[in-house]
Amino acid sequence: MAEPPVVIWKHEVERWLRYKELIPRLEEALGKFSSRDSAEVIQPVRTTLVLQKHNGFMGLMPTYMEKDAVLCTKFVCFYKREDGSTLPSTQATVVLLDPEYGNVKAVMDGDIITRMRTAAASAISARLLMRPDAEVLTILGTGNQALSHYDVFTEMFSFKEVRVWSRTTEGVERFRHSVSGPVMPYVSVEEAVRGADVIVTVTRCTEPVLFGQWVKPGAHVAAVGACRPDWRELDDVLMKEAVVYTDSREGAMTESGDVILSGADIFAELGEVINGTKPAYREKTTVFKSLGMGVEDAVSAKLIFDQWKVNANKS
Repeated sequence: MAEPPVVIWKHEVERWLRYKELIPRLEEALGKFSSRDSAEVIQPVRTTLVLQKHNGFMGLMPTYMEKDAVLCTKFVCFYKREDGSTLPSTQATVVLLDPEYGNVKAVMDGDIITRMRTAAASAISARLLMRPDAEVLTILGTGNQALSHYDVFTEMFSFKEVRVWSRTTEGVERFRHSVSGPVMPYVSVEEAVRGADVIVTVTRCTEPVLFGQWVKPGAHVAAVGACRPDWRELDDVLMKEAVVYTDSREGAMTESGDVILSGADIFAELGEVINGTKPAYREKTTVFKSLGMGVEDAVSAKLIFDQWKVNANKS
């Protein structure tokens, strides 16, 4: 008889999900996804339901990893909020199931999982694609994803300078008081990105905010926002001149306005670089277009649940 599902709250997710354990597991999962072995990862493109009255969407992200015996799905609601809105832009819940019996094993807060696995994927892209002498990091945006990206990028890499930009001075000040190290605020996107070696875009923009003419040749861009086919963060010049990588080719061709509207070619999935089937062009300008994938949530949920079991057995 199946045991009742465990509920793992936000503070417990924060306690048991750590980048040092997550990143190697996530890197392995991205490689498995891009191997196209049906027994490794079965993951359809995210199903999205429009919440027209609330200017939002609900996404369903199921994943099955047969060899690892992981069955998982995430429910995520995301919204196009007005500037100054106090409502959350995303809310998520992750459900872990037993693939043999079909029962729910755990229900857990998905917001922390989403923030951390997204930032971890961006950091993996930077480790593979940025120039080894990178010194300047710029983050466009000051929300929760900006904070998680700051945390993992400063944990994994040693940048001499971190810059930040937001549409509002309040956003910049809140960000500066939330992070552990010094950041340089900018009121202009152009000034913030000029000369930067790595640029992270985690904005709520639906029109291009980052333009190719401002980007230093050889810079790496991790583009996280704009997860709808008619939303943009990057302009056509950058998308067409850069070597474009993504987490899922099929997902980007379905959901990414940066890819669809620019007509840019996708050179490779990140997992193909990890597997060694596609090269990492560090010397060129590169873009990693991140949409987020169910396999990233599944790996995170399994890690958290395993940690919960170990600690539950101790008590």
